[in-house]
Amino acid sequence: MIIEKGTINDIDELEDLYNDLNDYLESNINYPGWIKHIYPIRQTALDGIEDDSLFILKTAGRIAGSIILNHKPETAYEEADWKISADYKNVFVVHTLVVHPHFMQKGVAFKLMTFAKEYAIQLKMKSIRLDVSVNNTAAISLYEKLGYTYIATVDLQLGYEHLKWFRLYELLLDTV
Repeated sequence: MIIEKGTINDIDELEDLYNDLNDYLESNINYPGWIKHIYPIRQTALDGIEDDSLFILKTAGRIAGSIILNHKPETAYEEADWKISADYKNVFVVHTLVVHPHFMQKGVAFKLMTFAKEYAIQLKMKSIRLDVSVNNTAAISLYEKLGYTYIATVDLQLGYEHLKWFRLYELLLDTV
């Protein structure tokens, strides 16, 4: 498995990954509550690539998963009492952690989150923050196993009743 920055050459495969994942979630348990053609979509990947913040994990030449790491918190993050006071230029925010259905339960999300921590330390970030739907028990379990601390539950104001409440987590980094 290799992790690298996504490029415009990956866009079609990323769009297929998002669609395949949303199809899978629609016919199984949709822990994140994502909606096909709403989120994540091709534009999500394009924005991440243009922002130089989208990373892909490839195995056997295929994209098995991806993650976006940027400095753009949701507005509701302002409501939280974070463990460390820091400008967002010194904080990574995790967005759109995805795993293709064919690669689920193979450690892809774990590897991407481990990469996020290593990359953040390399760039001397102070912490990593994220939000996760209260219904996404699989992701919550992963984040807690990785040492992320629960901060608060907030309404992200997305306009979907099933996507109202999100748990905020933070991982402090010893980069001083």
